[in-house]
Amino acid sequence: MYLRNACGHAIIFLSGVFFMQEHISVRTLVEFLMRSGDIDNRHAAQSENAMQAGSRMHREIQRSMGPEYRAEVSLSHIVSLGSYELVIEGRADGIFMQDGAATVDEIKGTYRNLRGIRQPVPVHLAQAKCYAYMYALQEKLSEIRVRMTYCQLETEAVKYFEEVYSFEELSLWFDALITEYRKWSDYRMDWLERRNASIRELAFPFPYRKGQKELVTYVYQTIYHKRKLFIEAPTGVGKTISTVYPALKALGEGRADRLFYLTAKTITRTVAVDTLRLLSEKGMLLKRVLLTAKEKICPQAETVCNPEACTYAKGHYDRINDCLYECLTGEDSFSREVIERYAEKHRVCPFEMSLDMSLFSDAVICDYNYVFDPHVYLKRFFGEGNTERYLFLIDEAHNLVERGREMYSAVLYKEDFLELKRVISKALEGGSKGRDAAGMLTDTMQEEHQGAGQLTLADAMQEEHQGAGQLTLADAMQEEHQGAGQLTLADAMQEEHQGAGQLTLADTVREGHQDIGQGSAQLYAIRRLLDQCNKELLARKRECEGCVTDPELGSFTLALNRLSEAMGKYLENTDSGGMPEREEILDFYFEVSHFLMITELVDEHYVPYMQLDEEGRFLVKLFCVDPSGNLEECMGRAVSSVLFSATMLPIQYYKKLLGGTSEDYEVYAGSTFDDRKRGIFIADDVTSKYTRRGEDEYRRLAKYIRRIVDCRYGNYMVFFPSHQFLRRVYEVFSEEEYDASYMDCIVQEGNMDESAREAFLARFSGTQGQQAEGECAEADGREDASQCEEAGDGEDVFRCEEAQDRCLIGFCVLGGLFGEGIDLKRDALIGVVIVGTGLPQVCAERTILKDYFDGDGGVGFDYAYRYPGMNKVLQAAGRVIRTAEDIGVVALLDYRFCHPEYRAMFPREWENMEQVRLDTIGRRIERFWDEWL
Repeated sequence: MYLRNACGHAIIFLSGVFFMQEHISVRTLVEFLMRSGDIDNRHAAQSENAMQAGSRMHREIQRSMGPEYRAEVSLSHIVSLGSYELVIEGRADGIFMQDGAATVDEIKGTYRNLRGIRQPVPVHLAQAKCYAYMYALQEKLSEIRVRMTYCQLETEAVKYFEEVYSFEELSLWFDALITEYRKWSDYRMDWLERRNASIRELAFPFPYRKGQKELVTYVYQTIYHKRKLFIEAPTGVGKTISTVYPALKALGEGRADRLFYLTAKTITRTVAVDTLRLLSEKGMLLKRVLLTAKEKICPQAETVCNPEACTYAKGHYDRINDCLYECLTGEDSFSREVIERYAEKHRVCPFEMSLDMSLFSDAVICDYNYVFDPHVYLKRFFGEGNTERYLFLIDEAHNLVERGREMYSAVLYKEDFLELKRVISKALEGGSKGRDAAGMLTDTMQEEHQGAGQLTLADAMQEEHQGAGQLTLADAMQEEHQGAGQLTLADAMQEEHQGAGQLTLADTVREGHQDIGQGSAQLYAIRRLLDQCNKELLARKRECEGCVTDPELGSFTLALNRLSEAMGKYLENTDSGGMPEREEILDFYFEVSHFLMITELVDEHYVPYMQLDEEGRFLVKLFCVDPSGNLEECMGRAVSSVLFSATMLPIQYYKKLLGGTSEDYEVYAGSTFDDRKRGIFIADDVTSKYTRRGEDEYRRLAKYIRRIVDCRYGNYMVFFPSHQFLRRVYEVFSEEEYDASYMDCIVQEGNMDESAREAFLARFSGTQGQQAEGECAEADGREDASQCEEAGDGEDVFRCEEAQDRCLIGFCVLGGLFGEGIDLKRDALIGVVIVGTGLPQVCAERTILKDYFDGDGGVGFDYAYRYPGMNKVLQAAGRVIRTAEDIGVVALLDYRFCHPEYRAMFPREWENMEQVRLDTIGRRIERFWDEWL
């Protein structure tokens, strides 16, 4: 019998004995053990399109090697290590017979000049030697040849390194490698046994509240059946503990290898951390890591990752494994503080350390982008060939719709091409004096072939002979010089003239550029290609009136690819020393790379468009209107995904756009609070509609605010659809309704920093700090004071003075800083006033969304405007009533809330709503308070 266990492990039952197995890939093994040296991002600019070029080159080389060349040969080897077995597995790029000897081929693509590669990279060679050992063992060979094949991705030139090893030699080397790794695997296997035993004994930490046990069961059954679950879970349900607990149970049973808790905001990550801490206090053993953004955890003033700028980057890989092992064996929770402490002790990069610690963690708490973003997703887990099984718990999943659109869209501005061209021209002005004929020769050759994007002499000669189907001069010379392993045209010419002591053309060009400075020839090429891209955009700009959808982008994309290759080559061959323009090229290179990557994803879920923005800049955007396909593909990396939010209504809308299928489940978790303690009042004689805006409407809204707060002293938040609308109403309120004898007003400003945000919230809490949303309630699933004490928090957190005799009114923007993700309990907030239905402003993208979804079921207005707007309304309304003890009011000031299409999106617990007018709202709210005070 064969069962899977956690973290790439398996359990095999043979002859009455259980054997644990740990699986590890050859690449992971050698990269982990043999890495050394510095972190240096100056030579790591190869983007995903460059990786794709490398994959393409792999296939071309494999196909060119003939029928006896076996490509992508799967190999595995089992090493018995006492109570468990270590399974090493991988795929050799190629295996073939050469001169009667078996040869293992390892292919690596590079943008580096092959002249600079004088011997194989140790990690690359180690990977090839592992495959050689495994194949020699399998075939009972006494010796085997290893060939390292390096291919220059631009010129397609190839360089070989070959060496023959005896089986005995490889065996001794491989045994030493396994011995070095064994301390890690021994610790991990022992940990898994203890962890799983603790999870089996783990009970739900509190008595189940109404509906909570059913929710836990739904989550477990979803994982069991390997489906997705969409949960609408109002405040008070305890959604964090209700999803984490069954997921951990499934983890302990071997139904998954690792748990990812994904969030959109730092505050909800804190909730997850506290939940796992609570379970650990109940006896659970679990290694968990919190991934913090590089910019936040970097100890340097600037996040510059190279050994010249950062002492933590210098020698990082020489010290990191000792740091990891000490942290792994000494800690269970790899929090930000723990990571920073160990990183400082060992002088390693804390961000890179946290990523490495995730490999040894049972649970990873991180932002959405570590799973979903096509650029920054964790390739160590989700890269090709990874066989681990994951669980995704996706918190505040309503945010994933817009985040998904952002991650899978791409935009470029014409003006950015011109700005970078200006920067490069300025750099060249200082280095072009004394530019000689050799430099001009290179430029002339490049310009001549610019239309085809072919910029090397070898390429030019190949083009000349392609039509006749003849071998090119470069090919002929490459074949003639194969024995030497040097296959570039420049190398061939050098060899031919070595005896005569003459300089080759390549040497002449290279020496002619020495006076210009390193990389100047490449800068000239980049500048020309920037100009070409700009001309492509200029032609489209001249034809653009308003917003043009589905523009023809073929020739622009081709030019962009050539620019990307040129920038990549420049970045690979230069460092930042004395080149201030390099940083700007690097930033733009990443933007271009992202755009090119997204072009590969464009399908029927995209609407490309171009337009002039409000600032007069011309843009081209690949707009992902429906991210469901991309998100579904990412969630396919997990055996099961659970998506939950307090505002996932209508749930079918979110299920459709977040990649749900007809086989997936959805559930509405009922509120555990007393619905009577929340007063819902809908005003039917006022609106935020643009056609009704004016002084009379602003005055009416100001009167509403005054009459609501006059019913009871306390703290209120008033939400408006925009800063401009807020300002107009605030001005009227200040002039006509404000009473300084009992009122204090504070206003949300644009671009508030963290300290300003905390100061704003501190006015409501009556403290100098701000408790994380649901920190206690979400950690244990409870919101009343006694249960908060059980989780370790005081009963009086955020309790304002009982005899408060003033009103604090916060004027805020709907969907902004304070409309979501804050937790003001008890008297810290007793009322929320929401002006308008939250509809997004009309713009080109909203029009595109409307038109797209009108053609997909006639729901364009709902998908583009009504549903996103109502989500902001529901989030703002959820700021009041945070615990079972809370009492508060929600006033919805817009007659459109009375319409059935809006009321259909109200939560079930809003059944006790009342319809009011300006002349009745005061009496109705007074009556509500009288029932509870």
